[in-house]
Amino acid sequence: MKTTFSHGMMLLLSVFLLSSTCSHDDDDGMPNDNSGQIQQIENQVESGTWRITSYIDSGQDETNDFTGYNFLFGSNGTLTATKNDLSQTGSWSITNSNSNDDSSNDIDFNIFFNVPESNIFEDLNDDWDILTHTDTMIKLRDVSGGNGGTDTLTFERN
Repeated sequence: MKTTFSHGMMLLLSVFLLSSTCSHDDDDGMPNDNSGQIQQIENQVESGTWRITSYIDSGQDETNDFTGYNFLFGSNGTLTATKNDLSQTGSWSITNSNSNDDSSNDIDFNIFFNVPESNIFEDLNDDWDILTHTDTMIKLRDVSGGNGGTDTLTFERN
């Protein structure tokens, strides 16, 4: 009887401890409405041409790969990078992110160029987290799921 009581108390104590260590997040099940902020960022980047002033790939500065390129973010989702007579066309969008790999209330800046892996523009293909944005600058970050490296990308308006 004493052993059964002890086991029962241990089970009860275990359940209590387990339930007290569970975290409660502040997600109320309602999707975050970032539509106003998304529209603001879209308006900012669709205005004028931009250049990459910083691109750090897992700690390595690769900004020079994009020196001289001007980026135009079209209102139709087209992204065009031009340098002299060279031109590369891709796409861009800004979306709410609800993936499990990051905060559920962040906004992603999506860039895609349909190029081979050996092309420098392939490095820009990602769903970047927006760190900061103004009318003249947007700073992005991506934490790689593969190697855990952190990339940062900064565009500034010309």
